[in-house]
Amino acid sequence: MESTPEFYTGAPVDPVDLRYRGAFLNELWRALRTRHVVLTAPRRTGKTSVMDYLRDNPENGFSVVSVNVQDLTHPADFFQGLLDALHDAHPDFVRDHLAKGWALVGSVLGRIDEIGVGGFKLALRQSDPNWRENWRQHGDTFLRQARNSHVPMLFIIDELPDMLLNLSRENVALLREFLAWFRTQRLNPTPARDSIRWLVGGSVNLAGTLDALGLVDLINDLEDMRLPPLTGDDIEAFVQDMLSGRGVPSDESVAPRLISRLGRPIPLFMQMATQDLYRLWKSEQRMIVPADVDAIFDALILSTGARSRLQHFYSRIRQYYAEPKRSIAYALLSQISVSESGLERVTLLQETERLLLGLGHESPGHERKQIFNQLLLDLENDFYIIEIDDEVYDFASGVLKLWWRKYYA
Repeated sequence: MESTPEFYTGAPVDPVDLRYRGAFLNELWRALRTRHVVLTAPRRTGKTSVMDYLRDNPENGFSVVSVNVQDLTHPADFFQGLLDALHDAHPDFVRDHLAKGWALVGSVLGRIDEIGVGGFKLALRQSDPNWRENWRQHGDTFLRQARNSHVPMLFIIDELPDMLLNLSRENVALLREFLAWFRTQRLNPTPARDSIRWLVGGSVNLAGTLDALGLVDLINDLEDMRLPPLTGDDIEAFVQDMLSGRGVPSDESVAPRLISRLGRPIPLFMQMATQDLYRLWKSEQRMIVPADVDAIFDALILSTGARSRLQHFYSRIRQYYAEPKRSIAYALLSQISVSESGLERVTLLQETERLLLGLGHESPGHERKQIFNQLLLDLENDFYIIEIDDEVYDFASGVLKLWWRKYYA
């Protein structure tokens, strides 16, 4: 019998407590047998938790290495981070398969003790004063040595779209060079014959990020797999696990009310809401009822903790959307947030036309419509909105909608 899971309102879910993802994990492992994969999901919806589970529970004979590259700005940083993560996870592999025949790594291993804490990464940075110029050479050698070992390796690269966007701001030519090199490495040898698999993750739409730069053709070989949203049955089971598992009595309508308030279920807010219901019960020692769910959600929207986590959804538009799409996105989301049940596509198009004219964007009608279509697709792919009915769009998350209405409408 499974133990009652902990509440996770900050860090990713510990692999031992990951629930409701069994079917998707099986599908993901099947795909990784013969393909490289890009895994997309909104921030705070469980992508990193799934990746951590793969890392701690490998299948298909893989040795797994996981690294987050969100803040990196150069291919040299990418390989240094990956090598350091590989050394942390599989030091014997680095010693037995990389160091033999690769003088750079051999010299690094010989200096770890003298440097102390963080020795491998520091020594790696110092191993070549021209790392930034020689990143391609080191990348080629690293992957050749790994393949020569014949040990199946799964490299999990989380938040790659952020790194690519950082790189585009520094040097677009270098971004194209890195993406072209990375694509060649993924396709030669073909994935089914390669001992290496790549699982790329991102909470920002990778295709949309690169399409805006004219580089989407360099990642279209990756199998696109989206983390599916939790179902109503999943949420009911979650409430049962988190409340009943702690001895908290609740009305049978509590779970349905939680579902209706959530909209698209973001696990972070499921965790926060059920934790607050648990605290309410501990304080008042009575049955939890649907009115308590409403009170908890109303308070959640105003809480400092929720605001600090939701602010990302607002600021990321400024970071990832270029003008004029940035200003239009803010305006459309504000209008949708004050609607009762979403807005029709034609209404959103008309508002976009009006905003473009106000911004002095006097392009032909077909170009204005193209901007609108791409923006709507971006907002869907980035999990802000969802088509709830034929040609009618609303916020995907009920929590985000109420928060946006409160602070930005």
